[in-house]
Amino acid sequence: MTYRLGVDIGGTFTDFALFDEGGSRIAVHKRLTTPDDPSAAVLGGATALLERENVAMAAVESIAHGTTLVTNSIIERRGARAGMLVTAGFRDILDMGFEQRYDLFDLRLRWPDPLVPRRLRREVRERIAHDGRVTEPLDRDGVHEAVHGLVNEDGIDALAICFLHAYANPIHEEAAGEVVREAFPDLYVSRSAGVFGNMREYERWTTATMNAYAQPMFDRYVERLERGLAESGFAGQLHIMTSSGASIVPETARRFPVRALESGPAAGALMSAHHGRSLALPDLLSFDMGGTTAKGALIRRFAPLKQYDLEVGRVHEFKRGSGLPAKLPVIDMIEIGSGGGSLARVDERGLIRVGPRSAGADPGPACYGKGGTGATLTDANVVLGYLDPGFFLGGEMRLDPIAAREAIERHVAGPAGLEPIRAAWGVHEIANEDVARAFRIHASERGFDYRDSSMVAFGGSGPVHALAIARKLRIPRVVFPIGAGVMSALGLLVSPLGFEVSRSRRAFVADLDAAQFEAIIAPLVDEATGFLRRAGVAEPAVVCRLDMRYQGQGYEIEVTVPGDGTRGGYAAAFSRLETLFRAQYAEIFAETFLDEPLEIVSWKVEAAGSEAPLAYHGMRGGERGRAKRSRALWFGDAFVDCEVIDRYGLAVGTTVEGPAVVEERESTCVLAPGDRATVDERLNLVAELANRGGDA
Repeated sequence: MTYRLGVDIGGTFTDFALFDEGGSRIAVHKRLTTPDDPSAAVLGGATALLERENVAMAAVESIAHGTTLVTNSIIERRGARAGMLVTAGFRDILDMGFEQRYDLFDLRLRWPDPLVPRRLRREVRERIAHDGRVTEPLDRDGVHEAVHGLVNEDGIDALAICFLHAYANPIHEEAAGEVVREAFPDLYVSRSAGVFGNMREYERWTTATMNAYAQPMFDRYVERLERGLAESGFAGQLHIMTSSGASIVPETARRFPVRALESGPAAGALMSAHHGRSLALPDLLSFDMGGTTAKGALIRRFAPLKQYDLEVGRVHEFKRGSGLPAKLPVIDMIEIGSGGGSLARVDERGLIRVGPRSAGADPGPACYGKGGTGATLTDANVVLGYLDPGFFLGGEMRLDPIAAREAIERHVAGPAGLEPIRAAWGVHEIANEDVARAFRIHASERGFDYRDSSMVAFGGSGPVHALAIARKLRIPRVVFPIGAGVMSALGLLVSPLGFEVSRSRRAFVADLDAAQFEAIIAPLVDEATGFLRRAGVAEPAVVCRLDMRYQGQGYEIEVTVPGDGTRGGYAAAFSRLETLFRAQYAEIFAETFLDEPLEIVSWKVEAAGSEAPLAYHGMRGGERGRAKRSRALWFGDAFVDCEVIDRYGLAVGTTVEGPAVVEERESTCVLAPGDRATVDERLNLVAELANRGGDA
């Protein structure tokens, strides 16, 4: 019998899901993250889960791993000492940025410092024109001299090579890389065109510096993890989740750690899409609330929306434009600074605020009893009765309700002049409204009407808040998958191996023919599929997309090109490009067509293996039987006595009427009075809201 294991490192907890291939059952586990060495939580948790299930590590066929380590290293500035080579005259690009204000009226604007400070950037004489022509040859001696100084005098551990227009012709970046490797073979080197070869140098260069900044740390982490797993008997395949929803092998992950920026959260959105397909729900809101943040994603036509722009480490009230931009394929998600560990306080106006600062895993919320004294969302939920102090993590971790109440009194109730229970309710409601407001903005910006959609709610804290948030958004239905508390770990189990490449090459459609069109795409197909074939995928599926626009427009729309990924497979689609573009343009902007030539800006090829099957009919763990006990929950104006139900004892077809609490080891689902939930044949708890009032 063989098994698959999914492991997701979060800011507060590390989640595990073990899938039994033969019995189609899942066992789950959750433990606190170890910030100083995240691999310790991974190895310790995996060992504990396997021992509990009486499974040998040698029986695990594959491990899929998601992590926010790269994101955290950039946000917390705990990466390598990185240097940078730039084209002469362009040393200050990272400081100039976009040269625009992201808020016209806020006089307190802040921008993040570049990952590579100015003193660690060196100029090199070379020049590639916008069309790829070499107008000034590379000064190889200058490269050697610059890097020699950076290594021996400034002590850098990693280097980003970022030359102007390298996307059009990477020959100079490649040559500089060869010089560096010959002189300093142990230095980590990232080339901007190799990391993600798109035009617009600021975003391309920040992406390359992120890759260089995180590479030494991530390489050492993966090495420790592989060594620890091997010592425990693991002989299978280790896969690392990327921000695009696909997985890659460790060798590729070490080369491109920047692709793991949103690794764990992407798995949750991928699993939401998986549930949408199984339930025939094409449009969904994916809502993930963990211990540190909440993530929202939109599922349209059974697939998560994807984008190629990501912003990391926002420094000004989580406002867009206040972070470092990265260019790479990523599932389109909105991050909200509300999680179980989010700290609550009363601001200078006397109003309650929740987040974005978090208590994290160490010391954590006050109720954890690990030395934390701040009032958090989890503390508020304990005071309100939503969380059972004796059944947190199935009873493995006991919470301290007295400490939770004292923290709420000290930091919220006292300063606001409220009773503790009303202060806790205020913290809970403000977190709900913050999430609902973020969903409204995110959906409106993408033209997504969610009012007749369903929500898939998961994460350790998500099921506690989901129905209240859905009511604010007037969403009629919320799906709570079994194992919701570790659903990102489950999403890792369905993530296919995949890799995507992108190259900017501007070309007017009228200037190309079918043969030229195919000649541009074919090398990209070979590059993308090459990563998968080396990982053991014999016949990857290939999707080609083009960023196209009318001549004179500043930004592009994405057009999918039909083809089978074989040689000559896209030539036949060339004659349909105009029709495909106009159809996509009409969907986004209505029937407004311009009489202008069409231009291709970027060429993107995605190769992927098959999605791993994950049909399961049970989950190990928990008590048996429907009713466990009852307890009082606060619903805004009074305590209401509620039935407390063991999730694992609910049979298919069982209906639960609110008010009620449905508990499993890693999460708690709260049903308000009048709400109604039914267990479907896939063990999902599908809740219908009593009413859809509130602000839409």
